[in-house]
Amino acid sequence: MYELDAFSDIITRDVPLAAHTWLRVGGPAQYLVRPRNLAELTGVVTGCHRSGIPIRVLGSGSNLLVRDEGVSGVVLQLENEAFTAVEVHGQTLRAGAGALLSHAIAASVRAGLGGLDTLVGIPGTIGGALRGNAGGKSGEIGQFVRSVEVLTATGERMTRKGEELGFSYRHSSLNELILLGAELELTPDQPEAIAHRMRTLWIMKKATQPMVFQSAGCIFKNPRGLSAGLLIDQAGLKGARIGQAEVSDRHANFIVTSPGATARDVLRLIDLTRSKVAEQFGIDLELEVQIW
Repeated sequence: MYELDAFSDIITRDVPLAAHTWLRVGGPAQYLVRPRNLAELTGVVTGCHRSGIPIRVLGSGSNLLVRDEGVSGVVLQLENEAFTAVEVHGQTLRAGAGALLSHAIAASVRAGLGGLDTLVGIPGTIGGALRGNAGGKSGEIGQFVRSVEVLTATGERMTRKGEELGFSYRHSSLNELILLGAELELTPDQPEAIAHRMRTLWIMKKATQPMVFQSAGCIFKNPRGLSAGLLIDQAGLKGARIGQAEVSDRHANFIVTSPGATARDVLRLIDLTRSKVAEQFGIDLELEVQIW
């Protein structure tokens, strides 16, 4: 860890990660690092590269399950203003990877730009949304992306655009260690029309998803042409419970946790769900939630 001695004032040891995830479970990060600017971030990344220290990036924790044993190495939090700024210039929205997706949506609406409003109600940061091509039936973030600034594992800053960008269902070609920010091209629209679309989508989400519980969004990706939630429901697993983790009775592709839950409870419930769906329908559900 001597490579990182110069950054001791932004490093905290053995930080419980449960409080930083929506599921509220999981063990500690060996080192939690909160860079204040790009220079510090680059220094930490290059130091870790030289020392062989693993790095993970923690966004809002909305699509993450941390194991009870915790995480070795460095967990980065890009919460400083240097990584969270959102600006609109004409039809282009620039957002740091640490910015909340909801903040970017709000900025686009204020500027009279449509597009991102179709992502209303999706939690997480811009970085997480880009990496997993966040979206729903109404659209995905990838369709608006023009360029993405990245930082490689060796600390090299690069811009990906054009043919270097590829987006598909819950997937992107962005495989660099760290995403720094993105430029999105949006379309001018009437504020009333945008507000109407957002209200409609929000009402639908509130009616079908467990918004008030501890959950991590959808646990599984939808198999092609099918609904993971419907398959889980048809397998009779709605309301299934292991320990303090439960398959939501509102939407079967959500797992909700109660106080006292452990990551092991959630993992066992995931295994049960996958095995039941495979047994009944011959379909292997693919995880959408990230597991550390």
